[in-house]
Amino acid sequence: MTKQHNINDVQEPIINAPPEVRQIIERVWQLEKSRLDKKSLSHINDDILAIVKEAVQ
Repeated sequence: MTKQHNINDVQEPIINAPPEVRQIIERVWQLEKSRLDKKSLSHINDDILAIVKEAVQ
């Protein structure tokens, strides 16, 4: 199996997800990326919960 094939397998559920789900994934990814850049060790659960609640309203 090639590396590109593995990447496509991982991305397939995201690509085929409804727009609302893709938006949640994108926002959580950006949040986690910014936390890693800052080397933040605080809990992320409340931030993720807020993102999901906002998306389903």
